[in-house]
Amino acid sequence: MATPLTAEALVRALRGEGLALTEHTGWRTHNRNHKGAWGPVHGVMLHHTAGTDSLRLCRDGTAALPGPLCTGLITKSGTLHLLGHGRTNHAGAGSTAVLDAVRAEKSALPAPGPDTVDGNARFYGFEIENLGNGRDPYPAAQLRTVERLSAAICRAHGWSAESVIAHKEWTRRKIDPSFPMTVLRARVAALLSAAPTPAPTAYAPFPGAAFFVPGRRSALITAVGKRLVAEGCGRYASGPGPVWTPADVLSYAAWQRSLGYVGLAADGIPGRASWDKLRVPHI
Repeated sequence: MATPLTAEALVRALRGEGLALTEHTGWRTHNRNHKGAWGPVHGVMLHHTAGTDSLRLCRDGTAALPGPLCTGLITKSGTLHLLGHGRTNHAGAGSTAVLDAVRAEKSALPAPGPDTVDGNARFYGFEIENLGNGRDPYPAAQLRTVERLSAAICRAHGWSAESVIAHKEWTRRKIDPSFPMTVLRARVAALLSAAPTPAPTAYAPFPGAAFFVPGRRSALITAVGKRLVAEGCGRYASGPGPVWTPADVLSYAAWQRSLGYVGLAADGIPGRASWDKLRVPHI
């Protein structure tokens, strides 16, 4: 039982376990918290998507089941896409007996009983892209990411590997994910028994203030805009995009003010000190 990690603490934990992340615009505030509190949390729940090209579905959901449908999606390449933070529509109702066993970190879970407790409020949820038909493989890179993200969250909370469960272990309604959880938990336990290996830092070098002139076009500018949005400083009517515009200047000025800059020091033109703190991914 624990208070959920903040978005920043979650990112630190995941990167500390050696994971490279793709952070999607607005993921830190994309949730279903208006439907009820998220937490206390007791573990990590794993799912398979039962389909392909699942990114939009996991982020947006459907009319019947609005998104986000998970905290993150692990694609076949092993990339972890962060899509939501907070309560997500991933678990649904499940077994009180199973929840009690997870809270006690028991090595053997009971068979799931009646669906009587809200799992969306009690677990982090991660979707693994796979058809779930028993024939679609889980590539090694994908499984490594699943194992490491599970270990990262368990390590951050002081949980054992027994806090990682499958959707199929939560409720009799589900069969996912389609791999043996005993093997997965053993690999998570092995990771927890050793020191983590942090991911190397790969941030874009500062290109100089002269780079940021009106009309400049670059993928780096899109990356800057995404980071500004992620930090709650985006001032975009649409975008961000690859061209440096007045909206980028307003957004970067908001970032500078958030760091304590005032007056002409918050002019919306990147300087090295504010750039280094923004941590723009390397393009």
